[in-house]
Amino acid sequence: MPKHSIHAVTAAAALVCLTAAGPTPGTPTPGTPAPGATTPAPPAARFVPGPCPKPPEPIEALDGARCGRLEVPENRSRPGGRTIGLSVAVIPALDPAKPAREPVVFMAGGPGADTFDDIPFLVDSGLNKDRELIIMAQRGNLYDEPNLACPEIDRFNERAVGLGYDSDEAEQLMLKAVKDCRGRLTAAGVDLGAYNTTENAADFADLRKALNIRQWNVYGYSYGSNLALTYLRLHPEGIRAFAIDSITPPQHVTLPWTWASTAEGIDNIIEACAAQPACKDRYPDFRRTLTEQVRRLEAQPLTLDAAPPGGGKPVKVVLDGGALLNLIVAFTPRPEDLPAALDELSRGNPERFAKARAAGSVQKTGEFAHGLTQSVVCGEWAPGYTQTDVLNAGRKVYPAWPDTVLAEVPQLPFQYPACGIWNVQDRAAAQRLPTVSAVPALVISGTFDVKTGASWAKDVARNLSRSTSVLVPGIGHWVVPQSPCAQSVLASFFARPTAPDTRCVDDVEPKPFTIIPE
Repeated sequence: MPKHSIHAVTAAAALVCLTAAGPTPGTPTPGTPAPGATTPAPPAARFVPGPCPKPPEPIEALDGARCGRLEVPENRSRPGGRTIGLSVAVIPALDPAKPAREPVVFMAGGPGADTFDDIPFLVDSGLNKDRELIIMAQRGNLYDEPNLACPEIDRFNERAVGLGYDSDEAEQLMLKAVKDCRGRLTAAGVDLGAYNTTENAADFADLRKALNIRQWNVYGYSYGSNLALTYLRLHPEGIRAFAIDSITPPQHVTLPWTWASTAEGIDNIIEACAAQPACKDRYPDFRRTLTEQVRRLEAQPLTLDAAPPGGGKPVKVVLDGGALLNLIVAFTPRPEDLPAALDELSRGNPERFAKARAAGSVQKTGEFAHGLTQSVVCGEWAPGYTQTDVLNAGRKVYPAWPDTVLAEVPQLPFQYPACGIWNVQDRAAAQRLPTVSAVPALVISGTFDVKTGASWAKDVARNLSRSTSVLVPGIGHWVVPQSPCAQSVLASFFARPTAPDTRCVDDVEPKPFTIIPE
């Protein structure tokens, strides 16, 4: 799921994406040759050495890295089309004396997140302790050519903190930002339909060959797990071991799916509080308090000034039910602080949530590839369902919550009308498929994950016949950087893919919840 938030709407608008996106039955898909025609092979991918990216905040691990660009066709179904460049870094092993033979290639979340921004977390987690770590920005990401950034959406997000989460004004501003970004990218010649998970997976297959690597290990999280599973399904050759974290299963991911996933993580946090005597005694009505605050704020939103957590001048923020829910999904505040923050809110002190909302007023403009997000979401996750399906999925898990909150996809509000504007081909049939494999696999989930619920990993693991599943208590989205135990398990898995050491998981317990005086 997206690493950063954007913002759902009328049932009529919901149909726009689905009717406009797919080809008419019986009509050849654009780029498909006529029957009997010969299809020229797309040009071979090649790796071109070059300088490493220069992030605004220097990344030490890039100092000794080998960098360059992978040049690949933008759309492999359209021979003769243009070539795009994907930024690549090969980070050396920290222990060069005895580096393991097979490197690890990383697949980042999002879709659209800056992959290079994840390097410090990967290094701190030991991914390059005794192996090379290979980083490639997914097509359209920062440092790629083209870059599918949408500064228009970043500027909307800055303004959105002062608007009702699902207000008409917010919707119109968001849709204008999407329209403006699409117009700019298509005017520059970008084939938006080519920025999809199938092409992403083919890029990684080409990268392995271009770097002359016989075998490598794969590690992906969140959307990167979706991409990794697609890669394993379509390009299984050369994969020695396969690890995924915070699973986004291709066969299940749709926009209505997000509600069940969010509710599972929140339920697990509530149950963990009830299992700690101090938390249970201090916050005995945790679940009821959450429902009451969502309902109260949606009926009577709070408008106040709050300073962003990183400092700066206070900004106007609006806290309504949708904003409250999406702050929780974004792990602001952290799960261990959530009961305390809700209790404070119920007693008239919204400071924790207000500051978290204000954080959205500070955007790294131009660093997130919203264009890739829109192309994947609209082509792969939205088709086949409507705004009404999202609402019904929300009602199923939170029947006492207002419909105005439940009609919005957590973290992806206004998505169906946005897809009507983005207008890319329906790729659901090609993407919503399970991956069946005997490659040794490690499937890692956290019980507090409110973006990709832990239980959804079970279907994935069942189809991976040599898989080991690990469920880490008290950890949210992207488990490995947050859990020394998960780091140990991952390292042992890459050392012995068929017999990882998972014993540490038995001793992991959620952190104590924050207890504030009554």
